[in-house]
Amino acid sequence: MRKYSVLLPLAVMAFLPLGSIAAEKVVAQTTPDLSLRVEVENSIGKGLTWLAGKQNPEGYWAQSEHPAVTALILTAFQGDPSKFYQKKYQKNIKAGYDYLATNVKPDGSIYSKGLPNYNTAISMTAFMVANNKAYEPILKNARKYLISQQDDFGEKGMGDHPLDGGVGYGGRGAKNSDINNTTAALEALYYTRYLKSDVANDPDAKDLNWKAAAQFITRSQNLPGQNDQPWVSGDAENKGGFIYFPENSKAGEMPVADGKVAFRSYGSASYNGLLSFIYAQMDKNDPRVVAVKEWLTRNYSLNENPGLGKDGLFYYYHTMAKALTIAGIDTLVMKDGSKVNWRQELAKRLLNLQNADGSWVNKESARYMESDPHLVTAYATLTMEILYRGL
Repeated sequence: MRKYSVLLPLAVMAFLPLGSIAAEKVVAQTTPDLSLRVEVENSIGKGLTWLAGKQNPEGYWAQSEHPAVTALILTAFQGDPSKFYQKKYQKNIKAGYDYLATNVKPDGSIYSKGLPNYNTAISMTAFMVANNKAYEPILKNARKYLISQQDDFGEKGMGDHPLDGGVGYGGRGAKNSDINNTTAALEALYYTRYLKSDVANDPDAKDLNWKAAAQFITRSQNLPGQNDQPWVSGDAENKGGFIYFPENSKAGEMPVADGKVAFRSYGSASYNGLLSFIYAQMDKNDPRVVAVKEWLTRNYSLNENPGLGKDGLFYYYHTMAKALTIAGIDTLVMKDGSKVNWRQELAKRLLNLQNADGSWVNKESARYMESDPHLVTAYATLTMEILYRGL
């Protein structure tokens, strides 16, 4: 069976899970656009410079109660392809990591006031790309914490509840598994598996139930014959795509044939679905993987987050760049046979959306915190770093 596998350390690629499908390597295009590459590198520098100037004296960015924002920004600094800004802003980076470390809890979680699972997963990535052995105890304990947060609501180990196997935001009032948080958790666990505890020497050591995780991912996909839930729809518009979690779509519902109602598939959830399948080591020819790729190709857009309009647009760009890169997809073949160089198109789109001061912000929707330029600039800079390496 041919599965996705990682070839290079994540720290080298800075939050880009650079991968291959067996012998199929993700490489730069045969005819690189050097001019565009220079523009992208300059854009990254402008974004990092803007971020450096916005850091709070206490080391965090934007909001102290959401360390994940700081973690995303630190990851962006670590991914600077020129290394110039990473060196120039060493003091900022150190202050950011010092702040992030103050959020580490005795149980291994990494958060301030809420959303412990989400903040832990994103913070793990930042600690990991620092490539500092001093952070290994933090990462090991965070792994144990995230693994303990995998949902199992029904009879233990039976997968008899729709939400079994997934991971949610965590904390009071936010306990439902969802595809976004599950992807973040799987990503953090997958790339820190080199720190997995030795079961022989650690009786309490556990690994994630990856089979259960794959079941939850499948139950969030509109794909009859694979998803065993009664609500799943195979209509042409939604087949293969993903929703937020079983029986809940941020894109709402729509009527389909025979008077039924379908939960609408949407863009960012579907890219997260593809990423989650990859982290769960799903075979590239598995019908679930094939189906989500087909949905994403049919619904390719840079003007919107398909199904959500402008909501979560920059998060969508980030998940798109990660998913298509790790899946080894350099071009998308449209229905009419035309080929789309998505890297070039997305790079140009982000260049046009960047403000003169180097920042980005979602000017058309404040949903999902995208009115915050710190968060959006982190997403955009990380996306540009992924694109740079493929241009």
